[in-house]
Amino acid sequence: MTADVFFMDLTATSRENLIQKLARLMIKAGIKDVLSEKDLTAVKIHFGEQGNTSYIRPIYIREVIRSARDLGANPFLTDANTLYVGTRSDALSHIKTAIENGFSYSSMDGAPVIIADGIRGKSETAVPVDQKNCKEVYIGSEIVDADALISVAHFKGHELAGFGGTLKNVGMGSASRRGKLDQHSNVSPKIKRKTCIGCGECAAHCPGSAIYLEEKKAFINKELCIGCGECIVRCPTESVKINWNQTVPVFLEKMMEYSLGVLKDKTDKTLFINFITRVAPKCDCLPYSESPIVNDIGVVISRDPVAIDQASADLVNGQQGLPHTVLTDNLGPGQDKFRGLYPDVDWEHQLEYAEKIGLGTRKYSLKKMKTLSYKKG
Repeated sequence: MTADVFFMDLTATSRENLIQKLARLMIKAGIKDVLSEKDLTAVKIHFGEQGNTSYIRPIYIREVIRSARDLGANPFLTDANTLYVGTRSDALSHIKTAIENGFSYSSMDGAPVIIADGIRGKSETAVPVDQKNCKEVYIGSEIVDADALISVAHFKGHELAGFGGTLKNVGMGSASRRGKLDQHSNVSPKIKRKTCIGCGECAAHCPGSAIYLEEKKAFINKELCIGCGECIVRCPTESVKINWNQTVPVFLEKMMEYSLGVLKDKTDKTLFINFITRVAPKCDCLPYSESPIVNDIGVVISRDPVAIDQASADLVNGQQGLPHTVLTDNLGPGQDKFRGLYPDVDWEHQLEYAEKIGLGTRKYSLKKMKTLSYKKG
């Protein structure tokens, strides 16, 4: 079985700008078959951390909102609170960050921002999945209760998953704080003390108070560690390491099982959109953005969450890597950019496992939408 993945590049003409082109792509991809009148529709996005500049531009999200509303649906913007310490770890700061980054009620054509797991990340629904790692998963209740779901993901690199796209946006992004902890619980970092400078950044930002300094070196209390990975991205000397081979495959599998839980009761009521633009090497959860590793590629839309991520990865890997970025290996067209960034992460494992548990297929047909020609005269 092959899934259709619809693609548009970023060329525009006087006849059709990129906003109009996105609306046409959504129609081609079947948004009319997904949404019905009065559907409470969760538009699951990442609002971006304060200081980050790689997240999807609000003007595109507004068109997603308008397209949903044109079909009679009632869309709302949503995300769940973060496990790590940042500007989106509770609903109040999360909404404030969303507004400051351009996602307000007025700019989003009247669509409200609703944080899926409540003020402190405890508004959750346990969804049975009965899989290898998780018997049930904990999802933000507002996403579970929605009639339909449109996932709009920024496709980029990711420190633990290799890349982050639709499946991470759905599985990790929709999980309550308890659900995020459940997914990360097998990820136990260690400190490389030869390079640790005892700056205390990891201890200062550890939400579990699991890190302490002793003789100007950092130590992790594994009994208190919640596995959020905050210390990994905070360390200025990259001294926080993970046992990749043992922990990351389980992390990826749990993320897929959570995706299964999110989509379980939404058969034929989901649409997935990936923006392959500003392909940063790391997640938009960071309070800064590094240079993109390839040129902007375009937008893909599918009804299949596995196929769209496979297609997105293939499109990125088919590009020439950009010079003077953190990507120093596998720069050539056809070379694996994500392995170049994170050689110890088998990013394909998430797609293999997702296919195994019935989330979708890795086999896809890329349907390239033609740009409308210039008006004559």
